[in-house]
Order: sequence, then C-alpha cells, then structure tokens
Amino acid sequence: MRPDDRHSGATTAKSGKSSARITQAGATSRWLAKQLYEGAGRPSARVCLWDGTELGAVGNAAVARLRIHNLGTLVRLLAYPDLYFGEAYMNGELEVEGDLVQFLETVYRARHSGRGNGFWNRMTDGVFSRRRRNTLDGSRSNIHHHYDLGNDFYQLWLDREAMQYTCAYFPRADTTLEEAQAAKLDHICRKLRLRAGDTVVEAGCGWGGLARHMARHYGVRVKAFNISGEQVRFARERARAEGLEDRVEYVEDDYRNVSGTCDVFVSVGMLEHVGPEHYPTMAKAIDRVLKPEGRGLIHSIGRNRAIGPMNAWIEKRIFPGAYPPSLREMMELFEHRAFSVLDVENLRLHYAATLRHWLQRYEGHVEQVRAMFDDRFVRAWRLYLAGSIAAFSSGQLQLFQVVFNRATCNDIPLTREHLYPAGGRG
Repeated sequence: MRPDDRHSGATTAKSGKSSARITQAGATSRWLAKQLYEGAGRPSARVCLWDGTELGAVGNAAVARLRIHNLGTLVRLLAYPDLYFGEAYMNGELEVEGDLVQFLETVYRARHSGRGNGFWNRMTDGVFSRRRRNTLDGSRSNIHHHYDLGNDFYQLWLDREAMQYTCAYFPRADTTLEEAQAAKLDHICRKLRLRAGDTVVEAGCGWGGLARHMARHYGVRVKAFNISGEQVRFARERARAEGLEDRVEYVEDDYRNVSGTCDVFVSVGMLEHVGPEHYPTMAKAIDRVLKPEGRGLIHSIGRNRAIGPMNAWIEKRIFPGAYPPSLREMMELFEHRAFSVLDVENLRLHYAATLRHWLQRYEGHVEQVRAMFDDRFVRAWRLYLAGSIAAFSSGQLQLFQVVFNRATCNDIPLTREHLYPAGGRG
C-alpha cells in the first residue's frame, strides 16, 4: 500500500468516527427533547433544536414553536422546567415563535391534564421552591424587590386614573382598562356597603387608589397601611393634589401593626404576600381594629388546590415570598377569630382580561422599559405578564373576593341587589 493510500484510510476512519459521534449526539438530543415534550404532557406545540431536529405537534395543531438554542439549555429544561424555562427565556437561550400566551396556555393545560410525567419536578421541588419567609423584615425585603422598581415603570402600563395593580372588573367586553378599574373599586365599595362617615382600615394599599376612591365618592375616612416606601410617597402626593389629605391617611407600616378602630376592614391584593403561616396574626390584627358591627373584604389571587410554593422562577425573579392560597386555606383566616363569611366571588377571567390590557400597554413601551433596565428585564416581565394571562385563563390561578363580618352581627343584606344598582355606583 502506498503512503497516500494509508493516509486516505486514516482520514476515512476519522471521518467515520466523527459522523458516528454526530449521529449519536443527534440521537441523544432528540431523546432528551422527546422526554421534555412527553413530560410536559404533549402540548399543542412543536419543539425545535439547534441542529434542525423537530418533534411534537404538526401543522395547524401546533400553536407555536419552542426553539431551543443549545444542549445545556435542553438539559436544564428537562431537569427543572419550572425554574429554567424562565431563566432561559429571560437570557435568550430559547425563543417562542408564535403567540407566547397561547403557547403557555397549551403547556399549562397539558401539564395539568395528567398526561405528563412530573417525576423531575417532584424530585427537585424541595431544592428550588423554597419560599422566602414573610416575617416583618422579610416582608419588607420581598415587597421592595417587586413594588419599588420605580413608579415611572408601573405608570407606563397600569391604568392612568387610580394606578391599580390588581384585578379590574369588566361589566362589558368593550370596557376600557380605566373604566374597568373604576368599576372594580365601586364593586368593592358596594360589597362593603360603605356609608358616609364610616371609618376604614386598608391593609396593603398599593398606590392608594382605593382609599382615595372611597373617600371621594363614598364620604368615608381611610387609614391605609403599606410597607412600600415608593408607593406611600406616591399615594401621599396624589391625596395632597386631590385635596383628600383630611380624609385619607397613608401609613408606611406593616399590616401586623394596624391601629385604631374601624367600621370596615379591606385588603386588596395583599394576602398572597402574607403566607398561610401568618394568617392567625393577620386575623388577630383584623379582630383588634374591627368594630362589633363591622364588615370586611379580602381580595386575593388564589388557587383551587393547596399545592405548595409558587412557580420557582416567579419566586426567584418576580414575586419572592408569594403564596396564592386555596379557598380552604383562606378560610383559616376567618376561622381563627370566628368571623362569618358572607359572600365569595371568583373573578379569574376578569384578571385574565386585565392582564391582556397590561401586556398590550407594556409592549407599547418596551423601548422605554429597556432604557430603564435592560433586555433581560424586558423579556422577564413579558414572560411574567403573558404567563399570568395563561395561568388565569387556563384555571391555574383564581381571583377570590371574600366578604365577611363578625359571627354575632346580624346586619346582613338579605339579597345581592346592592351589588348591581342600575346606575352603577351605589
């Protein structure tokens, strides 16, 4: 054999081994992708890998395509999708081609249909899903992480009138976001049967819109508590500008320190930041301030079942310490002090509609958000808002409004007529 022939044989052998390795690598990545797809419950989407490999739903059955850019991302997704999907999306290590909300909806529905294999999630939940505690110091830190991003950021996409960062109420399909948030405030006020001269304690007041609305339209006096310094400063400035300082007091303090006495106790969008282990303490605080004939309302994101901590990525990046309770868990709050539950309403589809408005406005201000923060932040909050729409529309999250009073109080309406007056505000 000539030297050239020997060299040619060696090259051919190396080429053959290289091809075999490529083939093996392709088979491995395809197998991993199949495990990911099957484990997610075979959603109506297509998985596309960096090497051209594709699997999953085909044709019109695929609502979107999940494009994964490298093997490391695929492995991490398979190991713990609840954390690493968000991380990879935020970092641009995967893309969703198509409607992001639709993609997330189909994944949520498939995962919770029972078709998927939850082994990996069950194995790693204890490692990654540890909720940050809502102690006095812990609550302040958790709230600062989310709500003190800057009022300018939230003003870009919340309603312009009351700056409500909670579920709106849509009496008609064509209701604007501003109208729907005002309708929500009135819906709450009617449920509480506010009367001129009532005193109100509000726990977790956000930017103060509900307190100002109550004072302006219902003639009540409000003492509102909040531990977000950014929000309290904004609320005080608004109250001063609107001439409501004599009727609304904003207190930068924790719900555990509510003081005084009141005819009405209300909390909108705060219970999910309390944690069930602190419900007895919150019940004690309500009991301390509510008059014998008083009434109250708790408005909170919730779930149908008590299934532990929030999604690990939401806990890490967006809402540390958050825990949406089941309705059964919420009842612990009222049972601790013998309060009577008078009315329960679930507004989850109203929250899905609210979030669609928020996401549309957010997308309209993406360049301003990017200038305030960076591209990773833009992608993280896009995923958070889109994922929240999908969670409410697919039934993974609920929105509970619970009206209550003291068990010995018989000042109770016999019908629900007061909730739906012909003129709107009542």
